[in-house]
Parts: sequence; C-alpha cells; structure tokens
Amino acid sequence: MAANTKNPDSIDDTSAPLIEHLAELRSRLIWSVVAFVVAMVLCFTVGDQLLDFLLRPIESTMRSLGNPNPVMQYTAPQEYFFTLVQISVVGGFVLSFPVIGYQLWRFVAPGLYKSEQSAFLPFLISSPVLFLAGAAFAHYVVVPMAMSFFLGFADLPSLVAAYFSQGDLSVTPSEVATREGIEIVFNGKVNETLDITLKMIIAFGLCFQLPVLLTLMGKAGLISAAALRNGRKWAVVGILTLAALVTPPDVITQVILFSVVYALYEISVLLVARVEKKRNADLMAEGLLDPEDLED
Repeated sequence: MAANTKNPDSIDDTSAPLIEHLAELRSRLIWSVVAFVVAMVLCFTVGDQLLDFLLRPIESTMRSLGNPNPVMQYTAPQEYFFTLVQISVVGGFVLSFPVIGYQLWRFVAPGLYKSEQSAFLPFLISSPVLFLAGAAFAHYVVVPMAMSFFLGFADLPSLVAAYFSQGDLSVTPSEVATREGIEIVFNGKVNETLDITLKMIIAFGLCFQLPVLLTLMGKAGLISAAALRNGRKWAVVGILTLAALVTPPDVITQVILFSVVYALYEISVLLVARVEKKRNADLMAEGLLDPEDLED
C-alpha cells in the first residue's frame, strides 16, 4: 500500500461546496463590519478631540500670522455633526483596518501555498504601518506648509503695498490690518478646512503604499526590477503629475511630495530586485531555471 505523502508547501486540495465559501465570506464580512462600526462609534465619542488634533496645523499657522485667538465657524445647524461623522468614518476605518486585514487574511490564506502565506503576511503588516507614516508626514509637515502658503498669501499684497509706500520691510500682518483700507480676514469653515487636511492625509497615506504594491507585483512576476529601472523617466512624470494634483499650488510642497514618493520608488526597485533574486535562486535549486537564461 503506497504511503500517503503530502507536500508541506502545497495548498489545501480538499474540495468545499460553493455555499461553504460564501458562508465563510459572509462571516468575515460581518466581523469586518462590526469592527468598523465599533471603531467608528469610539472615534465619534472623542470626535471633538480628533477635530482639534486635525485642525492644529491651521491653528498654529493663524497664531503665527498674528491671530492670538483663532476661530473656525460652521454655517449650517447640521454641519458640525456631519463633520464629526466624517472624522469618525475615516478614523474608524484606520482603527479597524488590522481587524479587516486579519479577516481578509483568514479568507484567502487557505488558497495559498505555505510559502505564499509566509510571504504575504509581512505585506499585510507593513501596509498599515506605511499608511500611518504617510498620514503623519502629511499632518506634521505638508499640511502646515500648505496652510502657511494659503493664509500667508492673503497678507502678501498688503505687505508689498506697505513696503512700496513706506519702504519698511519690518511691517507685520497685524500692523497692516490697522492701516487704511478694507480689512480682509479669514473666516474659515470647519468642514472645508477639514476636507483639505483629510485629503492630504489620505493622499500621502496611499502614496506610501507604493513599496508594498510594487513589491507584491514583483513577487507575482507582474513586474521586474529592470522594468522599473528602465521606466524611471515615466515614473518621474507620473509622480510630478500626482504631486500637482494632490498638493496645493505650492512649489515647495510639491517638491517635498515628489522627493518622498520618488525615494519610495527607488526603495521599491531594491525590494523587487531582492524578491527576484530569491525567486530565481529557488527556481534554480528546483532545476526549473537555467542560470544561462538569467544572463540573457
């Protein structure tokens, strides 16, 4: 009687009815939705604190421009409530992503080889870490620069006029406001300011996913390190276009985004090359790849 051997690196070949897969998917979706709703409710209970945190860059900018008591306003009765809901949705998704990612992993893992499971798990862990890194970079670096550009630009014509009329470079925005003419002040709306902040945070968080995306594509054989090196000029054009779309019309902010994303692109090239080297070594060890093919 032949021994029943099973390759430890093989997938589970036991057949399961379609209804069983659908039931498994339903269970994973329920757990994901429950985690999201609980996280959203938790974020809503501290919505005021989260809103203060997200508006801190514009608060600091307004104080630096001579406003000792920054004020934001809302013009509709329901506006503040839906602003907190918006924050809760974004914060709930970020907070519940580990649970959602785990449920996704539990659903797809049985269909993967053991080696694929061990390779996919690090990407599942690094993805939220990189997103948080991009979000923090946007909140602490990019958003303050964008707010300084927009709010400071409003005082620029008055400062220039004061200089040409009196030749005084030491004039401050608060001094300009006391001179003759119509005073132009910033009456910011909470939801509009928050939209800018959240868009920047989400945009930079997604941009920081570039190494994960390209490395996964390289591991699947969809892209190679050589193709990424040859496509550098197209990557530069694409990153510049992205920087122009997701950042304010501020050259400094756009240069920062370009520098960060291009650095992530170069890191992705190194990661894909490392993945290719390991995959080729495994194929040669199994006799499925001739070393001469790599030289070609």
